[in-house]
Amino acid sequence: MTAKELADQLLDAQVDYVMHELSGKRLAQVIARDVDDLLKLAETLTVADVVDPDAAKTILRRVADNAGGSELLEDFVLALAETVYGLKASEKHKLGEVVDREPVEALVVQVLGMRKLHERALKRLDQSPLVARVAQRFVTAIVNDFIAQNRQLAERLPGAKSLFSLGSSAARTVGRVGFVGAAADKGTQMAIKQTTGALRDVFKDEHLRGAAMEIWDLHAKEPLSELREYLTADDLREVAAKLHAVVVSGRGSAFVGAAIDESVDALLERYGTRDLASVLTELNVTRDDLVTDLRAALPRVIEAAKADGRLEALIRARLEPFYRSKKVLSLLG
Repeated sequence: MTAKELADQLLDAQVDYVMHELSGKRLAQVIARDVDDLLKLAETLTVADVVDPDAAKTILRRVADNAGGSELLEDFVLALAETVYGLKASEKHKLGEVVDREPVEALVVQVLGMRKLHERALKRLDQSPLVARVAQRFVTAIVNDFIAQNRQLAERLPGAKSLFSLGSSAARTVGRVGFVGAAADKGTQMAIKQTTGALRDVFKDEHLRGAAMEIWDLHAKEPLSELREYLTADDLREVAAKLHAVVVSGRGSAFVGAAIDESVDALLERYGTRDLASVLTELNVTRDDLVTDLRAALPRVIEAAKADGRLEALIRARLEPFYRSKKVLSLLG
């Protein structure tokens, strides 16, 4: 028997051996064995041992840039939005059964207590000309409503109706003449101050917390499907598409790249000296979970590949160069 013939027989024997390792009950044992071996290895390796900072940054930047703009991701986002909207389970489950009240209340308290955020946002409102016009219309609407109510009261009093009409006529005349220059500016500034001042008072009011939780309690007692009353399926799809577009528009920016780099550095600074096994434990990834999940997923993939001979061909292609190497043929000869 020549060295090449012997090498071919050894190749066939090893392919059969590997195929057996990936079959039936033996595959389940192999999975458990390999998971145990990997976890033992993980106990001896730190995060810094397996994560190269520069390589990680390059890979994450590429993933953010390429995957973020893929058509597949956009299709997935839209399909997910449609699926969530039409979930049949939302008819059976109430919002309060899905989300506990306590964390919602804690979030409301936190947001309402963020004074710095409120002040910063209100100051930004002061700087917007468009917001100034909106504020002016808002205050004007309140004043007009007040005048309308007083008119109704005046019409009930003898003689007061004519007096009120005279005042309204004078006000309309002044309105037609209009305020110019500084007077108009002062009116706008006053409207802004009144509006932002009212918002400050609202944020400080303890009743706002109770009002927010009343709204939550109202929704918590209803099926999740009632949330569909706020928007249609097309509305949700459009919102999802536009949010995706916002995220995609910034994925390749210098800021996103810098954020990725600093995140990698922060991760290594915090966890670099930790062994991989302890990190998995903190992530609640247990040995039994890994074994169970792999046993559930791998057999389907392997059996599908075995059915048409692709798995055997792949194994043979990986091993054959070894048995065809000059060193092996020399040893066998």
